[in-house]
Amino acid sequence: MANFLYIAGYVLIGLLLRRSPQFPQNTGQILNAYVIYVALPALVLQKIPLLTFGAELLYPALIPWILLVLTVPLVLKIAKWRQWPRATTGAMLIVIPLGNTSFVGFPMIEAFFGPEGIPYALLYDQLGSFFILSIYATIIAAVYSHEPGQATQRPSAKTIAWKIVKFPPFVALVAALLLKGVEYPTVAQHFIDSLAITLVPVIMVAVGFQLKFRLPQQDRGPLVWALALKLGLTPLIALLILMWFGLDQLAVQVTIMEAAMPAMISAGALAIMAGLAPTLAAAVVGYGVLLCFVTLPLWYYLLQYLQSL
Repeated sequence: MANFLYIAGYVLIGLLLRRSPQFPQNTGQILNAYVIYVALPALVLQKIPLLTFGAELLYPALIPWILLVLTVPLVLKIAKWRQWPRATTGAMLIVIPLGNTSFVGFPMIEAFFGPEGIPYALLYDQLGSFFILSIYATIIAAVYSHEPGQATQRPSAKTIAWKIVKFPPFVALVAALLLKGVEYPTVAQHFIDSLAITLVPVIMVAVGFQLKFRLPQQDRGPLVWALALKLGLTPLIALLILMWFGLDQLAVQVTIMEAAMPAMISAGALAIMAGLAPTLAAAVVGYGVLLCFVTLPLWYYLLQYLQSL
């Protein structure tokens, strides 16, 4: 559980740095750029080659994609109903479907279920979260973002394709798949590992730097919706889908708990980098991490109660 203390420390550092005149107002954006162009590609190169494909363990492999298909239309309907700005809609489409299934997910799963739950969490994270981030979230960022000073308009298919092709994490994903089965040289592996490990500290400092407890009025409603959907409705949908397969199965319990994780840090970084409601995206990540200390134990105890019936 020490990882949660680290997260709190990183966020606190970001909050303190924001008060220092030594750090300009765009420090958060600079740190986000580092994550997107360096740390996240390194993490993809580190994790994707370790994938082992098999017919077993379908629950954690499929549920992230099912949740994506179900939550996207819901977010679009809410956005239309609440008349959210285009940038807010794009940010919500990125941060709500993607959970923090690794840095928060792994230690939480181990804390609740022991080391036996980690393989299922890895499958959920690697076959679900990272592929969705690299493919789906890239498309959403390309569709909803626009260059500063330009009128907001839907980019052409060629523009979207080009943004996807040159997006560093996507390039890293393609390279990692092509290199699957190829062992990196020791020096290269250590270099990749050293860069990948910087992702969480850097982006959480950036989140802390941009986290504002007094959000603009227009961001408060979307923040409540995002937290309710991510921490409440998403795991509820996973529970309703999987409870018929037997809650006594460890794979089922871990999958539901992974669905209950707060918004992914990298997803928030992507939304911020794309200029999609940066303050709101940072708040969804930051507040989600804080609230999950309450919501995750509640989901765990609910699972244990339902299992005992």
